Amino acid sequence: MENENAIYDALSSDLSKCQFEAYVSEYQYVLKDIKHSIKQLKSWSKPQHVSTPMLAQPGRSFIRPEPYGTVLIMGAWNYPLQLVLSPMVAAIAAGNCVVLKPSELAAATSTLLATLIPKYMDASAIAVYEGGVEETTALLKLRFDYIMYTGSENVGKIVMRAASEHLTPVTLELGGKSPCIIDADANLKVTADRLIWAKFLNAGQTCIAPDYVLVERKHSKALIEALKQSLLKQYGESAKESQDYGRIINQRHFDRISEYVAAESDTIVHGGQVSRDEKYIEPTLMLNPDLTSGVMQEEIFGPVLPIIEVESLQESIDFVNSREKPLALYMFSNNDKNVKLVTQRTSSGTLCINDAVIFMVNHNLPFGGVGNSGMGSYHGKWGFDTFSHLKPIMHRSFWADAPIRYAPYTSLKKKLFKLVAKL
Repeated sequence: MENENAIYDALSSDLSKCQFEAYVSEYQYVLKDIKHSIKQLKSWSKPQHVSTPMLAQPGRSFIRPEPYGTVLIMGAWNYPLQLVLSPMVAAIAAGNCVVLKPSELAAATSTLLATLIPKYMDASAIAVYEGGVEETTALLKLRFDYIMYTGSENVGKIVMRAASEHLTPVTLELGGKSPCIIDADANLKVTADRLIWAKFLNAGQTCIAPDYVLVERKHSKALIEALKQSLLKQYGESAKESQDYGRIINQRHFDRISEYVAAESDTIVHGGQVSRDEKYIEPTLMLNPDLTSGVMQEEIFGPVLPIIEVESLQESIDFVNSREKPLALYMFSNNDKNVKLVTQRTSSGTLCINDAVIFMVNHNLPFGGVGNSGMGSYHGKWGFDTFSHLKPIMHRSFWADAPIRYAPYTSLKKKLFKLVAKL
C-alpha cells in the first residue's frame, strides 16, 4: 500500500495500463488475496479429522497440511504483479520459502519487485531473481520442492522436463484459445458489453480473454453491430486516443499480432489499424477467418476477436471439442437446457456463463487449466492446498491390540476379519 503509485507507474511503463485497470486487475486483486488468506489461514491450516475404520480402532486419523519447502514461482508479463504475487501469497500462507522469477519482458515491474521485496520481506525466506533465458535456465537446474509457472505451452513443456529431473511437482497455467459460444437467445447488448470489456482488457493480453466467438449465422450480423456499438461506447471513436486502452508489450509480440491482422485483412469487419512505433493495434473484429490461419491456430493474446459463424449449438460444441481443452470457456445464453448441454459435453479449466474473465474475482473458486491449458490450480484455499503437502496421519493406541491380523492365519481369524471388515 505504501508503494501504490510506484506500482501504477511500473505497469504503465510496461503495458501502458491505465490506473483503473491496474487497480482492479493487479493492485487491488493482490490486496484482496492477501486479506482473504490472512482471514482464512487459521481454518485452512487446521488438521482435518477424518473417520477411522473399525479395523484400525482404537485410533484417530487426520490430514495435516505442511509446506513443501522451497517453491519457485515464475510469473508472466501480461499481469506482471498479480501473476507473481498472488501465487506467492499462497506459497507463503502454506509455510514455504519462495524464489520469485518475474518476467523480464515487463522490465519496470520486475525491477520494482526486485527492489521492494527485499525491503519488506525476510531475505532468508523470499528471494527475487531477475533475468532472461539464461537465468531462468540456471534456476530450473536447481532442485526445488515445487515449481509454478505461468506462461506459454512451449515454455511449460521446458519447465516440466526440468522438473522431472528432480521429480519436482509442478503447477502450470498455460492459457490457450478460450472459446465463447453465443446462444440464439442471448441478450446481445449485455453480451457485447461484457465481451468487449473482457477481450480488450489489457489490450487483449489476458490468458483467459475470449479468443474467438461462435455464433449462429442468422444472429452474427446483429452481434457484430452490438460489438461495434460497445467498442464505440467503451473506447470512443479512436481507441488510440483513449486513456483506457493499453499497448502491446514489445515489438516482437506486436509483429506477431499484426501479421494475424494482415493475413486475414479481407475478413476484418471492424478495426485493423496498427502503429508499430506506438505498439498500438486497434480493437479488431474478424468474420470467418480461415480456420487454418495463425489467428485461429495460435493463442492470439492481443486485441483481435475472430467471429465464426455456425449453424447450430451442436456445431459450436463440436468445434470446441475438436480442439485442445481451453483454460476458460464462455457461454452467453438464457436457455438453461442449452447451458446444461454445454456444461456436460465440454471440458475446460473454467466455465463461465453470461460473462467473461469476471470469475477471477471469486477467490472461493479454483483457477487452473486442464489438458494443454495447464495442470493444478490456485486462488484462496486452493492455492494453500496446492503449495501444501496434505500429509495423512494415523495415530493408534497401544491398548486393545487384537491379534486377528497376525499370523498364523486360522479359519476363525478369517471369519472374524470378514465380519469386522464389513463394519
